[in-house]
Amino acid sequence: MAERSTAAVDVADNSGEQPLTAQADQSTADGVAQNRERDTDSDEAQENIGADGPAKTSPPELHSGDKLARRYRLEECVTRLDGFSSWRAVDEKLRRAVGVHILPADHVRARSVLAAARSSALLGDPRFVQVLDAVEENDVVYVVHEWLPDATELTALLAAGPLEVYDAYQMVSQISAAMAAAHREGLAHLRLNPNAVLRTSTGQWRIRGLAVNAALRGISSDSPQRTDTESIGALLYAALTQRWPYESDAYGMSGLPKDIGLIPPDQVRAGVHRGLSELAMRALVNDGATASRHESACTTPEELVKAIGEMPRIRPPEPAFTTPPEYQRTTYQQGTYGRPAPHPGVTQPVPTPPPPLQSRTGKALKWAVSALLIAALGLGSWQLADALLEQDKQSDDTNQTQTTDTDDKNEDKPAPLKPIGIEGAQEYVAGGDAQHPNDVSLTYDDSTTTGWRTNSYTDGPEIVIKPGVGIVYDLGSEQEVSAATLALRYGGDHTTVKLYATDSLGSSTPLSSMKQLGETTTSNTSAKVTVDKPVKSRYVLVWLTAMPYSGQDSVNYSQPGYKQAITDIKILG
Repeated sequence: MAERSTAAVDVADNSGEQPLTAQADQSTADGVAQNRERDTDSDEAQENIGADGPAKTSPPELHSGDKLARRYRLEECVTRLDGFSSWRAVDEKLRRAVGVHILPADHVRARSVLAAARSSALLGDPRFVQVLDAVEENDVVYVVHEWLPDATELTALLAAGPLEVYDAYQMVSQISAAMAAAHREGLAHLRLNPNAVLRTSTGQWRIRGLAVNAALRGISSDSPQRTDTESIGALLYAALTQRWPYESDAYGMSGLPKDIGLIPPDQVRAGVHRGLSELAMRALVNDGATASRHESACTTPEELVKAIGEMPRIRPPEPAFTTPPEYQRTTYQQGTYGRPAPHPGVTQPVPTPPPPLQSRTGKALKWAVSALLIAALGLGSWQLADALLEQDKQSDDTNQTQTTDTDDKNEDKPAPLKPIGIEGAQEYVAGGDAQHPNDVSLTYDDSTTTGWRTNSYTDGPEIVIKPGVGIVYDLGSEQEVSAATLALRYGGDHTTVKLYATDSLGSSTPLSSMKQLGETTTSNTSAKVTVDKPVKSRYVLVWLTAMPYSGQDSVNYSQPGYKQAITDIKILG
């Protein structure tokens, strides 16, 4: 069993341990723990705050709808951490989505971020998410980069299970070659983790945040090539085993068991490719601390590329072909045309002769049988009609008695529930930032293609950093509320929905003073909360306290994380 080295400090330290999370929370924009949501790197809650300590400068006050350079319209803040913020934005000039990192010009890392962004932009390698702009303007420094709505993070891919052998081989090959090219130009990543690696819809692997992500957090390394090489080894290890190769859990994966050291991937999970398992160990374990069966350690991406080239090539899986249907001859091929010539000496089957022509006697018999069948059908129809008329007379005699019995039974059945009209709605904010308050009306527009969604959170399924998220609905007047049905966008894990009666449309009434009407938990894309005894109320709060994990949703511009969306709601009474 091999010992793990400490060359890749950032990889080992960014595993989501509590002290690092606490520091990140304390360094948010307003001094309080904000919602630890996913940014364009999607892992700020798992990272340290850099060697130069937390920045003291507060980020500029920016809101959705603000513009930078009268061109980049900010849409959604996806990170607010350590004095900077990251946004999803729209380039109105080119009409495309972009990502933007923003920090004050007097931020302690502003100069290094600008330098890193401009150096990364000069590389121009399509295997990296491109930096499009890096500007200092009006006391603000901002870096604009590509936004890939059709790409999926490696974190989300591994949430479904380990990668197939060929996919893991392609990932480590492309990532190693890209990082070798970057280091030849003097650029390092230093934060190469599953959230920084993307797979596009065409199968290409791309890396985001080259140099910039580390500069934003003040991360540096005395041996950047070894740091990035060990990071690539960790990515391959995770792709093969769905386990993070350190003791701490990180990126939605479990770490290795404590006190056993670093064990090869093929000892963690059965069926792992032997060559890829050894390659991961050679990249992860430096200073020659390798198991006896391994080759020498790889300390640079260039050495890793060479080691991959020496491996037997892993070919893609063979496509599955279905057996074609048996060939059917067409009419003109029934003769000798198109029929293969018989082989000499092979006896040919004699075709069956057609049946003899029918005689006149046979035709007469056929017509006689047909006439008898027609007569029988007519007689049967007359008898059936007579029986139905007799049955109608009997039913008229007993109709009054049956009507009385039916009325007695209907009195015992409760009246069916009907939807109550919704006059308005407002997002309820119990702490931190609002979710998407402008979209609440889309939850009761009788369309399941639109809706209101939450932000994406790194912790779950239970919401950790606030009591919950939800919407207060105004029924116009006091109504008897008996149930509520919700159409949801994301299934999986579980979604917990609670129903409260409140006395106002806003967020001024605390949850503790509301009356809880019901609660339900579902793993599907629908939920129904039933009230034991109908309660009269004008305002009803629909409250989410747990949400499933879901990957990137390009339709909703939503990053991977624990999240939920309400596409339609009916309050019944």
